[in-house]
Amino acid sequence: MKQLFDDTSFLCSKIVTKEYSTSFSLAVKMLAPKIREAIFGIYAFVRFADEIVDSFHDFEKNELINEFERDYYKAYNSGISLNPILNCFQLTVKKYNIDDELIQAFLKSMKLDLNKEEYHTAEEYNEYIYGSADVVGLMCLKVFVDGDNVKYESLKSYAMSLGSAFQKVNFLRDLKDDMEVLNRSYFPGINLHRLDLNSKNQIIEEIEHDFEEAYKGIKLLPMEAKFGVYTAYIYYKGLLKKLKSTPSEKIMNTRIRISNPVKISLLARSFVVFKLNLM
Repeated sequence: MKQLFDDTSFLCSKIVTKEYSTSFSLAVKMLAPKIREAIFGIYAFVRFADEIVDSFHDFEKNELINEFERDYYKAYNSGISLNPILNCFQLTVKKYNIDDELIQAFLKSMKLDLNKEEYHTAEEYNEYIYGSADVVGLMCLKVFVDGDNVKYESLKSYAMSLGSAFQKVNFLRDLKDDMEVLNRSYFPGINLHRLDLNSKNQIIEEIEHDFEEAYKGIKLLPMEAKFGVYTAYIYYKGLLKKLKSTPSEKIMNTRIRISNPVKISLLARSFVVFKLNLM
């Protein structure tokens, strides 16, 4: 009966992914069926940790994130958790030999969000990006290469670039909430209270460079993963394009979104590119 519980745990992670991110859920569906569960498991784990520090304002966030971490390691050591998200994640970690350093770096960045409001240096900024985003890309890469360490090492830098690009797009899109609700400012050396065109372009150029590097790696991914990752890449590139054309003052006052019809159009375009082997 443990298998039934494990299957249910993965189903819970799938539901979490679908409810929190329709775009990411759609991208996961473009992956080969045999690796979808693991990616759902990774997403649900990082999403719950992120929700603790970003959304649970009426609760003791420090206590919750520490309990979440303790419960994960208890699940890892015992091989089971009655929290289905943690049960699913610990199974994924073991199956794909995900390094604990990646998990620790992620949790460290999540804890920074509890107290740190500004990032003044590139070193601080890059460390946060590594823990909050790059390592998530590396966790997924562990699944994609399925034990091929040579392949993993050759694709690491590209996976990190893609994670960085996604996170920085999210930062730019979420400027209003980060500053007004969470009182956070991630981009060092930029006055986000008065985001001007030059500052916005500086951020966008940095993101575009990350995307350029990431694309090199996407072309080298195993076939089981390539279309799904490319779909997510195209979606975020579309979001960046919209941010690029949006006046700075509007970015400061609203959360930029991509409509469902545009999402479908982007998906169709990525499908054509993939099927015609134009990558």
